[in-house]
Amino acid sequence: MSEGIGQVLSGDKRAISASWDEMQRQPVDWNLSRKELPRLRRMQTTLAQSDSISGSGTFMGKATRSIVLEPTTLEGWWLDRADLPGSLPIRVGISNVWTTGQIVSNIVLRSGNPHNYVRMVEHLICLRTGMGVDNMVIKLDSGDPPLFDQGSLDVVEALDRCGRLESDKPISYLSVPHPVSVGGTYGDFVTLAPPLDPENPQLTIDCAINFKTYIGQQRIVFPVCEELMRMASIARTNTSWGKVLYCKTIGRLFADVRNLGYTKKNVLIAGRNRYVNEPRLIHEGKALEAVWHRSVLDLLAAIALIPNGHFVGHITSYKAGHRLDCELMRQLYLNEVLVPLD
Repeated sequence: MSEGIGQVLSGDKRAISASWDEMQRQPVDWNLSRKELPRLRRMQTTLAQSDSISGSGTFMGKATRSIVLEPTTLEGWWLDRADLPGSLPIRVGISNVWTTGQIVSNIVLRSGNPHNYVRMVEHLICLRTGMGVDNMVIKLDSGDPPLFDQGSLDVVEALDRCGRLESDKPISYLSVPHPVSVGGTYGDFVTLAPPLDPENPQLTIDCAINFKTYIGQQRIVFPVCEELMRMASIARTNTSWGKVLYCKTIGRLFADVRNLGYTKKNVLIAGRNRYVNEPRLIHEGKALEAVWHRSVLDLLAAIALIPNGHFVGHITSYKAGHRLDCELMRQLYLNEVLVPLD
C-alpha cells in the first residue's frame, strides 16, 4: 500500500506513491529478513592499529593510490589528505557533501579549501555502517582513492587486520518517528521508517532496481550485519556497454572520463542481452551483484553521512542513486526529523 511512504520531504507525492506500488509488485529475489541478529552494540570502537592498502586510482587509473586506516580519539570517520599539509581532515557527514558527480556518479566530500576534497568516497564510507568501527581516520595520498577489483573487500580485510579497540563512550542510535520519503524524477524514491521490531531494533533494507540493460529487475530484503556486509563487499560498480563505448570515444574529451581506472575486472558491464563480464553474488541462478552494490556500497554510504550516530530503522529504496540518497540525508536535517532511538 502506498501509504507506506509517510511524510514526503521532497518530490511529488503522487509519483512516489505510484512508484511504491510499482515496487511492491516486483518479486523479491533474495529474502534474508529472518536472519537472527544480536542486540545493538553499546560502546564506541576505533581501530586497534593501522594498516595500509593500495590500488590503481579511480579517476587516474595509471597511478597507484594508497590509503592508511588509522585509529583516532575523534568521534566519527574522517578523511585526511596527507598530500595537503595544513588542511583539516574532512568529516564524513552530509554537511561536507560537495557534489554527486556529473559524468561519473559518485559522492564527493570536501571541507574548507576547495582543493581539500575526496571523490568516490562511497566504497570506503559505506563500511561505517555494519562493520563495527565507529571512529577512524582514513589517510589518503590524493583526492582520488584506489579502485579495487573486489569492490570494498580489500578495505574489509584491512579492517580485520587492524582489529577493534572499545572505548568508554556510548554509541548514539538515531531513527525517525514515522516514515519519511524523498522522490526523484525517474520514478525513484527512498523511504526511511522506524525499526520493524521495536523489541530488537535493527537496520533493515528493502532495495529494488530496474535497469534497461540485462541487469533488469532485482530486489533483496536483508538486515544490515557484519556477515552480509562482508558477503556484499565484493559487489562492483555496474555500467552499461553503451557507457563503456562512450568512455572510449566521446568521453575521452573529458578529464574525469579520459583517465578512469575502470576495467572488466573492477566494473560489472551489462549489455542489452547479456553481461559482458562475469557477474557475482548469484542466488538461485540469478546474478544480484548490481542490487547488492546499490544497497550496501551506495545506499549505506549515504546513511554513513549521518555524522553523530548510527541510523536504526527500515529503508525502502527503489531505482534510486547517489543524488537522491544525499537529498534524503539533507532533508532529514533541514526538517529535523532524526530522533534518538528509545
